[in-house]
Amino acid sequence: MECSRLSGILLHPTSLPGPFGIGDLGAGAYRFVRFLEKSCQHVWQMLPLGPTGYGNSPYQTYSAFAGNPRLLSLEQLQAEGWLSASDLADVLPFPPRRVDYDAVSAFKGRLLWKAFETFQRTAAGPQRDELAAFTQRQAEWLDDYTLFMALKETHHGAPWIEWERDIALREPAALAGWRKRLAPRSQFHGFLQYQFFRQWQALKAECRQHRIQLFGDVPIFVAHDSADVWAHPELFFLDDAGNPIVIAGVPPDYFSRTGQRWGNPLYRWEVMAASGYAWWIQRLRTMREMVDIIRLDHFRGFEAYWEVPAADDTAINGRWVEGPGAAFFERLHAALGDLPIVAEDLGLITPEVRALRERFGFPGMRVLQFAFGGDPRTNEHCPHSYTRDCVVYTGTHDNNTSVGWLHEVEQPESPDALKPMQAERAMALKYMASDGRQIHWDMIRLALASVGDLAMIPMQDVLGLGQEARMNYPGKAKGNWEWRYTEDMLTDELAGCLRELTEMYGRVPPEGG
Repeated sequence: MECSRLSGILLHPTSLPGPFGIGDLGAGAYRFVRFLEKSCQHVWQMLPLGPTGYGNSPYQTYSAFAGNPRLLSLEQLQAEGWLSASDLADVLPFPPRRVDYDAVSAFKGRLLWKAFETFQRTAAGPQRDELAAFTQRQAEWLDDYTLFMALKETHHGAPWIEWERDIALREPAALAGWRKRLAPRSQFHGFLQYQFFRQWQALKAECRQHRIQLFGDVPIFVAHDSADVWAHPELFFLDDAGNPIVIAGVPPDYFSRTGQRWGNPLYRWEVMAASGYAWWIQRLRTMREMVDIIRLDHFRGFEAYWEVPAADDTAINGRWVEGPGAAFFERLHAALGDLPIVAEDLGLITPEVRALRERFGFPGMRVLQFAFGGDPRTNEHCPHSYTRDCVVYTGTHDNNTSVGWLHEVEQPESPDALKPMQAERAMALKYMASDGRQIHWDMIRLALASVGDLAMIPMQDVLGLGQEARMNYPGKAKGNWEWRYTEDMLTDELAGCLRELTEMYGRVPPEGG
């Protein structure tokens, strides 16, 4: 991926401000685009956009293709006539700085169904034709997804593995019967996807007008309880009843001494190869239509991945298994041409993983919070070791905020870990000649000044927030993905400070560039 010297902000749309309990693709998103332009940031990075399930993780979604209906703008649905002003008048007192997902789902779910009913009653011919064209264009994944979601509702949210055996295993007679029975609910979910892609493309057009690139995220694995696994069980290591045999995870690391047991079923890569990786090609083609840059999550898993027995409670007893490697990316290139991919190459990276990334010219990731431990001669996260082909972060969605990191109050897993943590913080302050009082600006300055072609700053660091604004705690099942900011935080002074640094370090693209 070729990239001029730029910078941007990492912010998931759920964190945007607004009156309906969760950020969406409406007015708050457009105001954020104006802030990006004012502060001279030309990239907006976000987490995966799929419909989330239990735990609300964007990395565990019901579909690798669908958009999250919770992100739909109710105000835009009103502007199109599918909702009335009175529908939006009685808003619950949602917390302004966190997402209450259960309350949001109940509130928005009722209004989204009402919008669908209004559309069914009153939509004109051209609007119906547009929906039909969208449905036909996306049929390869949409038909299975809409039926899957209708079935989940009918089964009170139960995972597909717990449905009646005939429909869980997709017997033709059961599929035909349920499609007929659940046609209205399936059509509802198709309508939501139609609206999501319409609103998304409008936002993308707004970003393009202001020379802002969208930077999306493709998780390597998909959730077991997803339309993808239910519709394509042959692509995954499942037993005859549909249960995973082996699952994904990572070995013990910086975040956990027992590793991380992600729970995602693993791919049968040899089956995917036999089809020319058709499912992956479709997935990335869809993603390329939505964003300008693609972060390929857990890139090292394409070279080798950590396979964990599904029956195990931790990831300790996993093993490394060879991934699809160069043949996979060669096939993607043959089908899709050059892809604007950034490789998420964090964690245990071997020479083989590095060679795979470099062979295809994918920039890697460097994180400043990892820069101040170990040997400064060999730590690739130290800024003095950077090459241009990297994306520099102060921290990612899995890290604490910069302020929270410096003043971390969490106790390490063992007393022996405390001294290295303290030494890292001391080294960070010395490295940046900082007194720590404005650590977020010190880290931002270091990222922007680096030689890395792209510097990405989490919104929490731009705002100078502490640990209370952390987005995700790896290994923690609940309480993640909830942080939001409020509109009053985006001041002209803040935009000016960020713009000054961005201009100083040459991250402003030339006019027309």
